[in-house]
Amino acid sequence: MADKRHPTPMLDELEHGPWPSFISGIKRLRDSHDDKRISGMANDLLGQLEHSYETRKGYWKGGTVSVFGYGSGIIPRFSEVGSSFPESKEFHTLRVQPPAGNYYTTDMLRQLGKSWEKHGSGLSTFHGQTGNIMFIGATTENTQHFFDEINDYGWDLGGAGPCVRTGMCCVGAARCEQSNLDEIKIHRTLLNNFTDDVHRPALPYKFKFKVSGCPNDCVNSIERADFSIIGTWKDDMKVDQDKVKEFVAKKGRKYVIDNVITRCPTNSLSLEDNDELTVENKNCVRCMHCLNVMPEALSPGDEKGATILMGGKRTLKIGDLMGTVVVPFMKLDTEEDYEKLTELAEETIDFWAENGLEHERCGEMIERIGLVNFLEGIGLEVDPNMVNDPTTSSYVRMDGWDEEAEKWFRDRAQAS
Repeated sequence: MADKRHPTPMLDELEHGPWPSFISGIKRLRDSHDDKRISGMANDLLGQLEHSYETRKGYWKGGTVSVFGYGSGIIPRFSEVGSSFPESKEFHTLRVQPPAGNYYTTDMLRQLGKSWEKHGSGLSTFHGQTGNIMFIGATTENTQHFFDEINDYGWDLGGAGPCVRTGMCCVGAARCEQSNLDEIKIHRTLLNNFTDDVHRPALPYKFKFKVSGCPNDCVNSIERADFSIIGTWKDDMKVDQDKVKEFVAKKGRKYVIDNVITRCPTNSLSLEDNDELTVENKNCVRCMHCLNVMPEALSPGDEKGATILMGGKRTLKIGDLMGTVVVPFMKLDTEEDYEKLTELAEETIDFWAENGLEHERCGEMIERIGLVNFLEGIGLEVDPNMVNDPTTSSYVRMDGWDEEAEKWFRDRAQAS
């Protein structure tokens, strides 16, 4: 291979500096792999990338590549300079759904790796922006072979294109004391229900489910998911006063006041003279800061459930959007609760599929038609908790707010 290597002076610059370089990884495949097919693909991939850097132009074009029975899951890449770099002229990417919570066994990872080296380039990413395992670099023929092999031992393709995308959830209750949900069960319930919508694109654009077990939101669902499920609690935060006193004795009152008490966004915390912590739970907004700093002393309450937000996304037509609360609190304890969650997801996707414009995310549709029309369309009632930051907006009058809220709740109780 030494005499056939493409010179890469510009790519070599990307190996300088303190951080690991993807160029070094591709070079290892080129220089050290026993399979000449893989080393040849890596060499021509580096050659084309160097050519792109020299000309400041990309040479990958799309097309249509799929496996039998599926309409998505493959990202086609055909090279426009394949005559110069023939061994990487087809370099398709397969999106493969990871297990919920990203749980793997080492045996399964080795099995995936062997299958990929048998049929693909050896390049893989755990995990891509969508949460999938990204197997990067396969010919059109080997795309089907690789899928057939991994499908036989339990793996499936993820979403690509205008469909329901691969779901994501955090590691959850298995390793995190802040969890308020069975994140993996929620993930599996939604995935099993919408598998057909993952594999066969038939929507205006992509739709994402993401599940976080607490408001720390480790999977960034509030800003990345069309349907965001975040664990929370409805009753009072649990406080172990003995652990609070131990923490104060270890860190000092000044540290606790500076790093816990004064950083509460709603001033709901106070440290008493006897080093006990007082919490005004009615003002707590579940920001998680105090629980993160003092995890042994503070923990979520017992009445746990989920807050559901919709419309989060990254930049597209109207810029980034955070999710909007549509269900302030939903219990997820029984099978009936999970059925209600699934039904809400189905209503949302059906309404968006009928009313969304082409290449329009659900959040952009909500901005276009208005939240009230959206809530009516999916069968949800307006709730005061849906108001975005009423106490900090200079455009919302607060005089009379409490009276109006009481009136609203009273009318709702009478109606039911």
